Amino acid sequence: MIRQSMKITNQSGLHLKPASRLCHAASKFNCNVTMSYQDTSVNAKSVLSILGVCVKSGESIEIICEGPDEGEAIRAIAKAVESGLGEVQ
Repeated sequence: MIRQSMKITNQSGLHLKPASRLCHAASKFNCNVTMSYQDTSVNAKSVLSILGVCVKSGESIEIICEGPDEGEAIRAIAKAVESGLGEVQ
């Protein structure tokens, strides 16, 4: 199991498009991917679950990957989050 804290930098937080991009990045891998925010943990492969926790810009989430390709998954998700989840800068 690998855990990494990540800060949401895009101006709108995790609304539909960034949540969809996070979900898409997580869904490429076979490992379980969980997003933890405050006292809530959700399946990061579910757009509706990600939207349900209402993460705002500047707040931190923790991504937990567990499974055979967890290292590759955490790196890809971190890269997507650090890039602003596709937000046009």
